[in-house]
Amino acid sequence: MTRTFLRGLASVWHHLRYIPLLSALTLSRWRSFEMRSRALGLAIGWVMRWFPPARRRFDREVLRVFPQMPRGARARLSRDMGRHMGQTLFEIFHCAEFQTRHERFAVSGPGLAALQTAHAAGKGAIIVSGHFGQWEAVRAVLKARDMETGAVYRPQTNLHYQRRLLAGIEAGGRPILETGTIGTKALVRHLRSGGFIAILLDEKYAEGVRMPFLGLPALTSLAAAQLALKYDLPMVPAYGTRIGDGSSFDVVFEEAIPHTDSQTMTRRFNDSLSARILANPDQWYWLLRRWDGA
Repeated sequence: MTRTFLRGLASVWHHLRYIPLLSALTLSRWRSFEMRSRALGLAIGWVMRWFPPARRRFDREVLRVFPQMPRGARARLSRDMGRHMGQTLFEIFHCAEFQTRHERFAVSGPGLAALQTAHAAGKGAIIVSGHFGQWEAVRAVLKARDMETGAVYRPQTNLHYQRRLLAGIEAGGRPILETGTIGTKALVRHLRSGGFIAILLDEKYAEGVRMPFLGLPALTSLAAAQLALKYDLPMVPAYGTRIGDGSSFDVVFEEAIPHTDSQTMTRRFNDSLSARILANPDQWYWLLRRWDGA
């Protein structure tokens, strides 16, 4: 009886937490794609600015990296980050439509040629990025060039978010693999069969190695580099930075990371992503608890 009650209570809580997002998405249905994206962005930007728990968590993380940042500057940064994350969330929830907006993607960088070479040879590849800008823009560019790319993701505890998020990610390319043992086995099979996979490497990994990220030690997974070395695959950092009005993207495929050892390769990625964040701190999701426990 107690377990049934607790499951029911959890279900109610999931519904209540989902209502604000569902309301925002429903109320903006009649508007254009860009207007709907910006509407959700403004809503989440407002939450980041005025919801105390979110602000405290944001301030704690930002002050680790920018200890001298004034309060007013942090408030603006939290609002801008929330606005961008709201747009990102909307675009992921509507990923099938987002993928068709090819005119919004400016594409450059030597890594794209490396991926095209691997694809032509029937080899797999690993694309590494972070919760920066619109990471789904990278997969959209690859899919448009006949290089459909799967992704590794962490399931959400809220069942409503989970259902909608998974559907959006799957629209961007398959397979979509959960983190964990089963996902890892499927990932290896996919890569060995010539598949491409995108991995976001900026989350804390409890079993990872401490290495600098934005100048601070952070527990970091070596899995992407280990797979690249073991199966002789290119490991290409790629980013979709928001530009202009926030609805266009500069999608850059950096040079493939040279094969050395897994720690050196992963650290080079950390340095790459850190440089992107320092140049555009409002485009990174600062609420990841990246340095907790490091």
